Amino acid sequence: MITPPDHALLHWYDRHRRTLPWRAEGGRTPDPYHVWLSEIMLQQTTVTAVIPYYQKFLALFPTVQALAAAPQEQVLAAWAGLGYYARARNLHACAQAVVARGGFPAQVAELKTLPGIGVYTAAAIAAIAFGVPVVPVDGNVERITARLFDEHTPLPGARKVLARLAEGLNAGAQAQARPSDFAQALFDLGAGLCTPRTPACALCPWQQSCAGYAAGTAASLPRKMSKVARPVRYGVHFFVVDAAGQVLLRRRPDTGLLASMTEIPGTAWQATPWPEAEALATAPARAQWHGAGTVRHVFTHFSLEITVLAARVVRFANTEVSQGFLLPMARLEGAALPSVMRKCVAMGMQGLSEHEAALSG
Repeated sequence: MITPPDHALLHWYDRHRRTLPWRAEGGRTPDPYHVWLSEIMLQQTTVTAVIPYYQKFLALFPTVQALAAAPQEQVLAAWAGLGYYARARNLHACAQAVVARGGFPAQVAELKTLPGIGVYTAAAIAAIAFGVPVVPVDGNVERITARLFDEHTPLPGARKVLARLAEGLNAGAQAQARPSDFAQALFDLGAGLCTPRTPACALCPWQQSCAGYAAGTAASLPRKMSKVARPVRYGVHFFVVDAAGQVLLRRRPDTGLLASMTEIPGTAWQATPWPEAEALATAPARAQWHGAGTVRHVFTHFSLEITVLAARVVRFANTEVSQGFLLPMARLEGAALPSVMRKCVAMGMQGLSEHEAALSG
């Protein structure tokens, strides 16, 4: 096996590196807080989606100390819409752990002991923020490695093989001297040239060393196992607002999917559609309920179809509010509503408006 030339990749990176808000420019030392925050946000999320959230987080929590001191509800609200909400809870817990120990550790093994930091994230922080000569292996690096070595074992089974092969990519003297730049160069190569579809092999600094390119198989790698169809679950949620413009909300349990996030009240999510009578028996308020539509949302392991029912009431009874809380409509934007609930709220508001317009017309 021929190790591709590290100097060629670094030369390409010096000319074509992406400008990203969490990257240190002009020879400055990377801030571990910025690196860690961006890496946690980038898990399962695109750079384009992350940038505004990252900038908002830095404005709200400019230091790891500020993040550690913030209430969890504020952190969850700032994260709302970014998805995979366990990351936000771990982010908060990790910030508190980092402050308690006096700062971020520099070594991979110590970083892995912190909440929410796994093998890849520990390696990325160590390499980028602290100059530890390790290769962080994410999806980009897996793809690059599979193509470089023409590795046909399908994912996820190939992960150990690809990780072992990737370990040697930084064996050269320049990669050892510039571990932060080398790690980020790999990320940029995967994001810009060695892309999942139609890789730009003609522009790649490692073209001559790529066994996949030589074999004509690069575009088809890495191989993947056939995906299993996601099961579908069904639920009914209730959007209800009073004459004062307050919406009835509740907080989800502290464990499980979307833990501690805010939602409009609703049924459990089950494998079969809810009969109307059974769903209405769980309604959070006595009201004239109107169908607003169906929200479809995809989670990692299942798809969800939520029927949204909407209503207005003059005022809520105390018993109706006891299991939740009221929030003025004007403050919904700042609530810790996950994406699926924002869809439900938007559909409920639209459904009410359309129903009332039809009555007045």
